[in-house]
Amino acid sequence: MMCPSIALLALGLSAASSASAEPARRNVVLMIADDLGLDLGCYGNAVVRTPRIDGLAKNGVRFLHAYATTASCSASRAVILTGLYTHSNGQYGHAHSPHNFHALPGVQGLPKILRAAGYRTGIVGKLHVLPPEVFPFDAEITATKGGNRNGVQMGRLAAKFIQDGGSQPFFLVVGFADPHRSGKGFGNEQTYQDVPEVRYDPKEVRVPPFLPDTPEVREELAEYYQAVSRLDFNVGQILDALRQTNHLDDTLIIFLSDNGIPFPGAKTTQYDPGLHLPLLILSPNQSRRGLSNEAMVSFVDIAPTILDWAGVKPPYPLPGRSILPILEDEHPKGWDTVFGSHVFHEITNYYPMRMVRTRQYKYILNLAHPLPFPFASDLYASRTWQGIVQRGDKMLGRRPVQDYLQRPREELYDLTKDPLEVKNVAGDPQYAKVLAELRAQVKEWQERTKDPWLVKYRYE
Repeated sequence: MMCPSIALLALGLSAASSASAEPARRNVVLMIADDLGLDLGCYGNAVVRTPRIDGLAKNGVRFLHAYATTASCSASRAVILTGLYTHSNGQYGHAHSPHNFHALPGVQGLPKILRAAGYRTGIVGKLHVLPPEVFPFDAEITATKGGNRNGVQMGRLAAKFIQDGGSQPFFLVVGFADPHRSGKGFGNEQTYQDVPEVRYDPKEVRVPPFLPDTPEVREELAEYYQAVSRLDFNVGQILDALRQTNHLDDTLIIFLSDNGIPFPGAKTTQYDPGLHLPLLILSPNQSRRGLSNEAMVSFVDIAPTILDWAGVKPPYPLPGRSILPILEDEHPKGWDTVFGSHVFHEITNYYPMRMVRTRQYKYILNLAHPLPFPFASDLYASRTWQGIVQRGDKMLGRRPVQDYLQRPREELYDLTKDPLEVKNVAGDPQYAKVLAELRAQVKEWQERTKDPWLVKYRYE
C-alpha cells in the first residue's frame, strides 16, 4: 500500500491537512459515472487502465459491497440526489422526452436542501432528472466541445464554478457520459480535444460470466473499456480542478456509478451485475487512507451522508443513513441488508421489481411477471444481443435466454452456492423458511416506504 503522505501528495493534498483540524468549509463533489460496473483496477480488473480512479481509492475508502437500488440512469440518479427509493420519489424512469418521468411534488432534492442551508449548487455534465423545482441547481453547465465525455472541458467548467462562488461552500455534481453507449458504440468514434485515447485488444478483455464469450461481446467490451479509461482521465481532471482551486483539503469527494454495464444481464435488472457498483469516498477528516470497507451500503445512503457532512438535517425522515460514522470502520456491524426498487427504464420498459439482498440471499419480487422482460433500446440494438438473436443462442452466459426473457413471480438465490444468480430456489422446500422471511422483509419495507405497488398483493 502506498504511504499515506505520498498518496495524498499525488492528489495535491497535504498529509498534515488530512488528519488534523476540522476544515473551515465543508464542500462536496459528487462524481457520477454512467453505466460503469466494477471494471476498475481498484476493484480487481487487471486489464482496464484506471490510474486516477485507483489513486482516489488509495487515498480514500473503497466500498466492496455498494449497491444501487435500481439499474437505470434517471431513476438511480434521482435516488442518489433525493435519498428516496424510486417508488417513493416518483422518478420512475427516464426524465428526457418522450419518457417524461418527474419526481413528485413535495420531494426535495439535495440542491434544494443545501441551497437553503447556504450552499452554492452546481451540475457539470449529465443531470437526467426532473423537475427543476425538485432539483434547483444554481448552475447547470454542459461542456460544448465533446460534451460530457470531454474531461478537459468539464474540469475547466468545474474550476470556474468553484472560483465564481468565492467563499460560499459548494455542492458540485459532475455527471459523466462515459461509459454509456452512444448510438451503436461507446462514444469512441469521435476524438475529444486533449483527451487521450486508450485502446484495448478484444482478445485481452475479461468476459463476465453473465455474457457469452463471442467475438461481438469481446469487441463491445473493448470499446467499453476504452470509454472507461476516458472516464478515468476525466475524473483526474475534476481532481485537478479541486487542487488548482485549493479545495482538496475541505471537500468530501464521492465517486460512484448510476448502474451496471450496458449489456444484457446487467443494466435494467435487479441482478448483481446491474446493482453492485463502485463507491469511493475521500474525506479530508480521515485519519487512515486506502481502506476497504465491508459494509453493505445502498445508494439511498448517499444523500444522508452528504447532509451529515454539511451539518444539515433532512426536511423529512429518509430511509438511508450516513456512511460517515463507519467510514474508517472496515468491518462495521449492522450493515448487512440492502433493498432494490425498479419500475421503468424507458417508457416502454414497464417491469416493476422489488428486491432484498443479504450477505447470503437475494429475493426478487417481479410484480408484472406475466409480461416478458423488456429490453432497453440500446441493449436490444447492441451487437451483443443481436448476435444472440441471429444465432438463436439458448444461453446468455450461464443463464438460459428463456429464463432471462420470462421471469417467475418470485426469484430466490443462495448467493454462497450460486453467486451468478442462475438457480432459482424459490420453489425448493428446503428454502421455504428463507423465502417466507425475505418475502416478509420486502412487504414490511414496502409498507414503510409507502410503495404504491403494494396494491399488487391484494390481487395475487
